[in-house]
Amino acid sequence: MTSTLNRPDRAVHSITIGEAISRLMPDGVPFRFTAYDGSSAGPQDSPIHVHLENKRGLSYLLTAPGDLGVARAYVSGDITMTGIHPGDPYDILMRMQHEAGIRIPPPAEALKLVRGLGWSYLKPPPPPPEEALPRWRRLLEGLRHSKGRDAEAIHHHYDVSNRFYEMVLGPSMTYTCAVFPHAGATLEEAQFAKYDLVCRKLGLKPGMRLLDVGSGWGGMVRHAATHYGVEVVGVTLSREQAAWAQDAIKRDGIDHVAEVRFGDYRDVRDTGFDAVSSIGLTEHIGVRNYSSYFRFLRDKLVPGGRLLNHCITRPVNTTKDTGYFIDRYVFPDGELTGSGRIITEMQNLGLEVRHEENLREHYAMTLKGWSQNLVDNWDECVREVGIGTAKVWGIYMAGSRRSFERNEIQLHQVLAVKPDEGGNAHFPLRPDWLS
Repeated sequence: MTSTLNRPDRAVHSITIGEAISRLMPDGVPFRFTAYDGSSAGPQDSPIHVHLENKRGLSYLLTAPGDLGVARAYVSGDITMTGIHPGDPYDILMRMQHEAGIRIPPPAEALKLVRGLGWSYLKPPPPPPEEALPRWRRLLEGLRHSKGRDAEAIHHHYDVSNRFYEMVLGPSMTYTCAVFPHAGATLEEAQFAKYDLVCRKLGLKPGMRLLDVGSGWGGMVRHAATHYGVEVVGVTLSREQAAWAQDAIKRDGIDHVAEVRFGDYRDVRDTGFDAVSSIGLTEHIGVRNYSSYFRFLRDKLVPGGRLLNHCITRPVNTTKDTGYFIDRYVFPDGELTGSGRIITEMQNLGLEVRHEENLREHYAMTLKGWSQNLVDNWDECVREVGIGTAKVWGIYMAGSRRSFERNEIQLHQVLAVKPDEGGNAHFPLRPDWLS
């Protein structure tokens, strides 16, 4: 049987695809758009050209409107673009946000558009293989933020390929926001500065014990052990990360004082730590679990011990999922909220919050560096993970960069102390990292 997506239409549509795009972008299409039906929209001399290749792409756009439908068509190759590099489609995202807006039509008008294009396109094609299950399907397979469900979510994103991450992240193998000491700093200098800032905020000194949860490839573990002489236990839910980190720790000659374990942070039984660092983990645990999360970390600390939480946040203190594209292609089950919610949960557990800061501009600069690495290593990245996954990373990082620049998302570091029984926080009057 011939699929309706592949055989010629039997009736002439009342509108072309180009006309439909123009209606959805009444302020003007900020790039050249063409479609397989011969229609077009937007300026002919635009340096960026977007082409809808086939009927499957149109079905993706109509059956999953918004970023998910565009992502499916783009990842599948049903939308192609020239004039930009697939490793960094930042320019087209900026054009769309600066020069045009996509208008969501009212239901009656939306039905007219669909009828004009053809009802047959409302049969959803199978999603690309790079896409995770929808959230409701994942709920049927396991309780959200259970250990098993969290392990699967982490595996989807982090166990792509260590070689791929080496090419995108650079030598530091650090997949969290860097801190740029000045505008001209390199990505590696900025990642070193980030780890050093965390160590100074935690007041690390030789002989102390540090717990690093969500340790990734061991960047914080290795920095603290090498430069501050502390004993460090790291833990990650990614088997690939743990293996890479342990090899790096041995190469650095610090395996007598540092380790990265493969496992859930909730399975760490060690106690009596002088400090705890959580860098880029809170996004994965679920806002409803903040209280139990910070209680667990608090109970790992000695009196006077410090906790630093570093994570992506919202500008407001309401809970919001990350959106269809991010949930299906990047961070399954991810949730974000504001720094106020994080601070409140810490304070309600008796932790004394001593400092917080928003580093969102630094994350935009970090993502720009990662995007450039992807562009520079594009061919090898495609060979390593496939064209679809490489495209996902290109659009994900470019879109995230724009979100940080536009203050749609933020990056907060929150530093808290576990006071002793007398309420003493053992905190300096003016820490050196504030000077």
